[in-house]
Amino acid sequence: MTSELPSIPSGTPEPGLYIVATPIGNLADITLRAIAVLGAAAVIACEDTRVTGKLLKHLGIKAKLQRLDDHAPPQVRARIIDEARVSPVALVSDAGTPLISDPGYRLVREARAAGVNVVAVPGACAAIAGLAIAGLPSDRFLFAGFLSPKDKAREEALAGLAGITATLVFYETAPRLEKSLRAIAALWPAREVAVARELTKLHEECRSGSAADLADHYAAHPPKGEIVLLIGPPAEAEAPALDADALLRAALVDAGPGKAAGIVAKATGIDRAALYARALELKGE
Repeated sequence: MTSELPSIPSGTPEPGLYIVATPIGNLADITLRAIAVLGAAAVIACEDTRVTGKLLKHLGIKAKLQRLDDHAPPQVRARIIDEARVSPVALVSDAGTPLISDPGYRLVREARAAGVNVVAVPGACAAIAGLAIAGLPSDRFLFAGFLSPKDKAREEALAGLAGITATLVFYETAPRLEKSLRAIAALWPAREVAVARELTKLHEECRSGSAADLADHYAAHPPKGEIVLLIGPPAEAEAPALDADALLRAALVDAGPGKAAGIVAKATGIDRAALYARALELKGE
């Protein structure tokens, strides 16, 4: 049984706020529905009018653009919401699915609170594309956005995720990739890591291995483009042992989380990174 591809939807969409995914590299990844919504939108809210303007020119669409980033004042969001009450309004990011480490959360939340219909127009998303080709477990995953560019904050963020039994997914920039890989190698030398970059573009690459090996590779071959960094889930031996809680609590009386984890690791043989993550949790209780 065969069926023809559907044509681009016709007719003007109902009033509301449409969250429209756009290509992350390959312009052919725009969906038919996205083209229809963008073409009908009274206003398109976007991160950068120049970037969105180029996409619209490629699609042959003329539209009113409204810059909307994380620094936009409340009155800008209010105007967009007022327009969405009576007309279709689109929200796009520079690439991929809006709100996924891109602006838009406040607008969507306020639109829903105002009773405006909020509609998803799905499409490309770098985090999901990277997960799909990395070969790491995908039944459970945690998207954690960008790691901090500061060494201590990066290490603390990673340590705080140590006990999560799921593949970890981050966005990373090319200049910071090696440092992040070195930090991962120090915490989890045995975990499988994948680097997916330039997704959907001519030089798309997905390389996997240990964090140390990947760090060495990218030190010798500095990467370009935007990057999805993925870390496989922990082995069972890495998970914090419940019977270590009493030892950690005792050590935390006179020591910080890092030193306490080292003391208990030496005494029990339990993985220090896992103990450090658990120590942070106990200290926060």
